[in-house]
Amino acid sequence: MGAALALPGIAHADENLFGYNTGAETLPKGSGEVYVFNTLRSDKGQGTYRAVDTEIEGEYGVTDRITVSAAASFLTIDTHGLLIDGYLPAPIDKGPRFSGLELKSKFNVLSPALDNFGLAVITSVEWKRLDPHSGQSKTEYEGKVVLAAQKYFRQGQIVWVGNLGLKAGHETRYPIANLPEGFDWPTTPEMEIELSAGTGLTYRVAPNWFIGAETQYTSEYETEVGQERWSLFAGPTIHYGGEKFWATLTWFPQIKGGGERYAGQTDTNLHLIEKTKNEFRLKLGMNF
Repeated sequence: MGAALALPGIAHADENLFGYNTGAETLPKGSGEVYVFNTLRSDKGQGTYRAVDTEIEGEYGVTDRITVSAAASFLTIDTHGLLIDGYLPAPIDKGPRFSGLELKSKFNVLSPALDNFGLAVITSVEWKRLDPHSGQSKTEYEGKVVLAAQKYFRQGQIVWVGNLGLKAGHETRYPIANLPEGFDWPTTPEMEIELSAGTGLTYRVAPNWFIGAETQYTSEYETEVGQERWSLFAGPTIHYGGEKFWATLTWFPQIKGGGERYAGQTDTNLHLIEKTKNEFRLKLGMNF
């Protein structure tokens, strides 16, 4: 069923062993997968903030080295008791609402099973109609490229992955009526660039079961202000992989962050304007 099966006891090709970092394997030619991802983002230190990102994705192996996919995303958000100048303009409790589309391709340069070290190039384009932080209307176009590395140890009992990413986005927010006097809600187009680096290590503790940990660092830059924020998340992950079905659960608390802070923020060692204290991600996949 693909190159990954060349080693006994490891996950199927392109099975997601981690919540936030991805491996280098691609699907075998002619095979496909359907994914459902749910990510809960919660707690900005004050008020109430809960957002759920839902993504439904279909993936297809064009060749043994090229996989393409398309995804639709949805946003559910409940925030009140906290206004952040320029970011959280008003309380909102809505969802799930359709929030965007993404097209992605993955090219496998080296197979971790056949070449002893895996490397893949992942490119994607995305259109969004909702701001993921505030739930307000906006139009955003993003392009992203990720280098994904992967290595098997001890006949696939231990799996390591590493990711380097670059994302560029252009967004336009729309005017909102009845904002507080003097509240900043810019509606001129903005450009953002985000750099990311992540890694993960997982261990097969029983047939079909992996337990591990992963981490991810991101840093965002805007054309007018330079580096706007940075954050470091890290946490445990557990994965189950059956013959046709797999699931991955990750708890991803923010360890440290910096950059902009909102007025009155007490957790000064975290970035809590665009990020939250905690994230939980559940991935479900089915092979066909």
